[in-house]
Amino acid sequence: MIGFKPYKDVPDESEIRRKFHGRINIFFFSAFLIFCVIIVRMAILQFVEGPELASQETGGEQKHFPLQPIRGSIIDASGTKLAYSTASNSLYITLMKDYSKKTDKGKENRQEAEEMAKRLVHAFNKYGDPNLEPMTVKKVIEALDLEYIKQHGYEPRRIKSDLTKEEIAYFMENRAKFPGIQIVEENARHYDPDTVAVQTIGYLKKFRGSKDLKDYEAIDQSNKDQKNPGLIYTEEEWIGYDGLERMFQEELRGKSGYLSIPINPQNMVDGVPTMVAPEKGLDIHTTIHKDIQLATEQAIMDQLQYLHTHPVSGKLHKDALTGYAVAMEVDTGHVVAMASMPDYDSNVRVNGGKITQDVVDSSGNGTITIYGSGRSGNGFESMIFLGSVIKPLTVLIGLNEGLFGINDTYPDQGYATIGREGSETRISNSGGHRNGPIKPQLAIQQSSNAFMIDMIGKRLVNKYGGEKGVTVWDEYMEKFGLGVVTGSGLPNEHKGLKNYTDTKAAGSNLAALAYASFGQQGKYTPLQLAQYTVMLANEGKRVKPQLVSKITDQDGKIIKKFGREVLNEVEFPKAYWQTVKRGMNTQGLAAFEDFKYDFARKTGTSEQSYKGVNLDNGVFIAFAPRDNPKLAVAVVVPEGGFGSQSAAPIARKIFDAYDEVYGLDGTPHPKKTDEQKDSTQDETGDNE
Repeated sequence: MIGFKPYKDVPDESEIRRKFHGRINIFFFSAFLIFCVIIVRMAILQFVEGPELASQETGGEQKHFPLQPIRGSIIDASGTKLAYSTASNSLYITLMKDYSKKTDKGKENRQEAEEMAKRLVHAFNKYGDPNLEPMTVKKVIEALDLEYIKQHGYEPRRIKSDLTKEEIAYFMENRAKFPGIQIVEENARHYDPDTVAVQTIGYLKKFRGSKDLKDYEAIDQSNKDQKNPGLIYTEEEWIGYDGLERMFQEELRGKSGYLSIPINPQNMVDGVPTMVAPEKGLDIHTTIHKDIQLATEQAIMDQLQYLHTHPVSGKLHKDALTGYAVAMEVDTGHVVAMASMPDYDSNVRVNGGKITQDVVDSSGNGTITIYGSGRSGNGFESMIFLGSVIKPLTVLIGLNEGLFGINDTYPDQGYATIGREGSETRISNSGGHRNGPIKPQLAIQQSSNAFMIDMIGKRLVNKYGGEKGVTVWDEYMEKFGLGVVTGSGLPNEHKGLKNYTDTKAAGSNLAALAYASFGQQGKYTPLQLAQYTVMLANEGKRVKPQLVSKITDQDGKIIKKFGREVLNEVEFPKAYWQTVKRGMNTQGLAAFEDFKYDFARKTGTSEQSYKGVNLDNGVFIAFAPRDNPKLAVAVVVPEGGFGSQSAAPIARKIFDAYDEVYGLDGTPHPKKTDEQKDSTQDETGDNE
């Protein structure tokens, strides 16, 4: 008999009941969690995000009202501020209610606004500057613009500028009495009243009138997509338009501040505005030294007056109206003076004064551009032919190209000829002077045009051919910074004019090189001349002209330093440099008769045709001391006549000014005042 076994896979009833209740519990617990999440989310929507969502539903948004940035200072090498901003505090009021008579609500609130105006006037007259014209309720009501004629309803109204400390203290303590009040720090730009290097420092212009410059045109375009309110340029903002003000615009500017204002669809304030204060810009420390700069400027103006009143080379030079000078340290590249005269007072551009034609004409920087100060009106170029100051480089080219040796002799008969036999053009030395047998060193000292033409111009053509000879000449010019920008970074710097490349105008390649060899086929700026002179002084290193030594923040912390920078270098045998330096020994310079330092110099007189008249321009370059050069100077006086008589006296005063401040031998040698001299004499007498 087979026994029966129960079927074990059939679940027990109690087990089924247990599983069922477990599932029910899980379901209810899950439902409970879901409802909890929903309730929490609803609470967040109602109490946290509700006001913002409600504002969005009714069209509310945030508006940013810009507060002008506080511009950093431009400080000279002695610590004097040449351009600076002074802070002033202004009182702004944001209308927290509608006060317009056009609405019923506004009419109800009108009396409240008028009462606030009375309280403001009372505070202004009690705590304000008594020397200023007193405020009136009418003026305050006009400034509040309750009918929104000048401004949107949400925009803060400037009620009063230049608040006194007492006014600021009062309003800060009584904010509750003046709904919507804000004390905002603003600033005004000022320039040294002594007009120190004004064209180099530059000037400001409203942003709305500066978009002709590509960098500001680009900023204007990027304004539309700019998310950071502090970087947005407003139409009324003052920005750097020229000189260092423009070159370091980003660093000097800082960042705008702004009032963040919640508004409703009616363009009225719908909440409490918050203020983000402007960030002050950085300070730029220029290498220009005020004392040396002012001495340079005065020297130019004194010399121009002298040329107008004293015959030089048999005549007055009343058309000598301008002068340009650059003084650059040989080792550092620091530009200690950069003068373009006459100049003007930069303050007139930012204080609402009338911009006269004289100001416009004097705004150009003749040390770096083709039209300098005082020249825009009559069209005469400030950038002139170099004249004989090119001759040290001409001789260097001849030596380096193997066209002659340092001891080779040239029979100078007073002239050289170019052109075909029978129809030659004779080019003479100055005054037709005949030097006889001369070596390269003496050719520079005696300023022989004939030597330069026969020994360099012609021989370059013979060595390379005409076209290649011009190319070789051009390569040397550029290596010495002539025909290329100096690297200073100043806006609008001109790279010079290479007239020698227009061989058709010159008549031939040979003619172009012949005239170029003694300085009549290239126009360059005084800054290029100074850089070239430095290169002669340091024997081959083209140093970047440094106009700024460092950038600091408002606490004096150095953000960036600028050191010596060599742009390129040429290597010639030491003997070549020494030959040229000994040759830079122009004789008969009355202005340097009692100069205590041995120095290297070269005068130049270039001819320039203007309105059918040939004019003589004075040019002078020098560095001192000769064997341990510290300072290089370049001076240009258009229409001033011979450089030895028009430009050299200016250079002497620049060297003297530098010697007083820094010392050409490394030790300052300040001049004694008359009182000090008298005191010294008295002491000497007592000792005797």
